[in-house]
Amino acid sequence: MGRKGDETRGRLLDATQDLIEAGGYFGAGLNQVIAASGMPRGSLYFHFPGGKDQLVAEALRRAGLELGQAMRDLADAAPDATALVTGVIKLLGDRLEGSAWRKGCPVATVALEMAAGNDALQQVCAEVYDAWEGALRERLIADGHPDADDVATSVLALVEGALLLARARRSRDPLDRAARSVAALLGG
Repeated sequence: MGRKGDETRGRLLDATQDLIEAGGYFGAGLNQVIAASGMPRGSLYFHFPGGKDQLVAEALRRAGLELGQAMRDLADAAPDATALVTGVIKLLGDRLEGSAWRKGCPVATVALEMAAGNDALQQVCAEVYDAWEGALRERLIADGHPDADDVATSVLALVEGALLLARARRSRDPLDRAARSVAALLGG
């Protein structure tokens, strides 16, 4: 695919990411994606012959990779797992507040909507969460933390729940409380 094709595909994915993060699967209709991207309908079907599910799946994977990279960058700079998670909470809180409380986790809304009824999208959501949990587990193991598997799952659940509460309340307070709870849980 040439540069123009990559650019078109990227604009469609950008628009889809923004729409699904703010409004979930059902908030990202194909007409909305076309309008937000400025791309013609034919381009959408050319680049995503599997239709909306393929488009959403690729947008979720891409969002997962982007946040995963941000987590790795934070991990490289953080002295320990507590600092890493606190940095992730701050990053996500900044995104959420900066988007007028529309963009929390790039995966959560679709996971809540589609996990029970769409096996392909459920699998993508699970893959993204597994990757994030794995990155945290690796850091916990490197720090010598006991029960890294259980703690990684607990921390991810705590962060996801705090994002949901922060979005619902339009307040960073749940994120601040989650950061304090993570510090207590990790002994930091």
